Amino acid sequence: MVSSATSELILRQILTNFERRVFTRGDPQKNALKKSHFRSNNEQEHHIILRETIINITTTIMSGTITSSSSMMHRSSSLVRGSKNNSGTNSNTNNRLLFLSRRNNELSASRRRLRANADSASSSSSEGSGVAFERLVEPLIKTKKEDDKLNEGIAAFYDQSTPLWEEIWGDHLHHGYYPNGSADGVDHRAAQVDMIDRALDWASISNKKNVLDVGCGLGGSSRYFARKWGKDVKATGVTLSPVQVARGNRLGEEQGLDQQVNLQVADALKMPFEDGKFDFVYSMESGEHMPDKKKFVGELARVCAPNGRILIVTWCHRNLKENETELKEDEQKLLKRICDAYYLPAWCSSDDYVKLMKAEGLKDIKTEDWSLEVRPFWRAVIKTALTWRGVLGLFKSGPETLRGALVMPLMTKGLKDGTIAFNLLTCVKE
Repeated sequence: MVSSATSELILRQILTNFERRVFTRGDPQKNALKKSHFRSNNEQEHHIILRETIINITTTIMSGTITSSSSMMHRSSSLVRGSKNNSGTNSNTNNRLLFLSRRNNELSASRRRLRANADSASSSSSEGSGVAFERLVEPLIKTKKEDDKLNEGIAAFYDQSTPLWEEIWGDHLHHGYYPNGSADGVDHRAAQVDMIDRALDWASISNKKNVLDVGCGLGGSSRYFARKWGKDVKATGVTLSPVQVARGNRLGEEQGLDQQVNLQVADALKMPFEDGKFDFVYSMESGEHMPDKKKFVGELARVCAPNGRILIVTWCHRNLKENETELKEDEQKLLKRICDAYYLPAWCSSDDYVKLMKAEGLKDIKTEDWSLEVRPFWRAVIKTALTWRGVLGLFKSGPETLRGALVMPLMTKGLKDGTIAFNLLTCVKE
């Protein structure tokens, strides 16, 4: 087990290497004006070293390929030292090109392992190397589930991670829809919009006038409803993140939708709205954060108008079999690691949600599993995280975001082996 002091030291060493070799080296395109072939090779070499470090971390999480964080750092440090020793004169160019070729081959091998392990990796034990890497950032995280309220942790996570997400993925903070589980030829941002449209079609929802977006993020869905259903639509979004509210409302102003869409900071378990206010209550991937699912469903039902429609799109664990009382131990361990990174309370199943809806007297209950249709999404997120734009953004965003990135492969694994289910649920309030 890596101590807190060692974890912080290792992380700071990684951060220092990134700052020294990327932030301060300038734009390679501008450097090209100097017509320095040698420097170009040197730049490429450092990028390979740093990229390999991140890929090693991700591969380790999924399969335990690297047995310890210290050995990984020793390997990366050796590569850096090797690059310095070979940087003397242009007479060493051939040696450097061989070095770069070897690093490129290793990088390709790492990528192949990454792709293969994304599907085949098993959840590591509580003391495995994957967990060790997640612990690297823990000493730097100020808001911890065991010390602070869950809501504060959720808000802090999204305050840190949302700017990077918007920069890379846009204003929709949810899965995309991929027909038959294939991402071939699919634009990922378009897939996120497609997720909204297909969920609405599946639930037979159209032309609503007063919409509540619970867990609205940047308000991407709310603004989409306003554009889709016209000027008479009023959409209200609630989130725990002040950063999301400020940015989302600014986007509404920029898009000329501020008179139709308003976001505000509020707790979904005690919303500041009167009973029966909204004819459509929408929750896109926010139910996972609710510590009291019964109260969550009750609040959705309370603010929904008579004959109004509720739509919940959420991560669940698989439904239990008749002879089961709980998930298997390895499934519970996998979900716990995801919970720790994303500030999630205990998971529930779609069967649990159906029971809660029935207890509230809700009618016309329908469910669907789209786990196959969202599976390519996490591969795409991991891929963008391993670009230089993603890597640098992760380290600049802070330890909350970095820890979330480190467990992304576990979402792929959970969806693949059936531990995690991506469920849709809809119902009507009489």
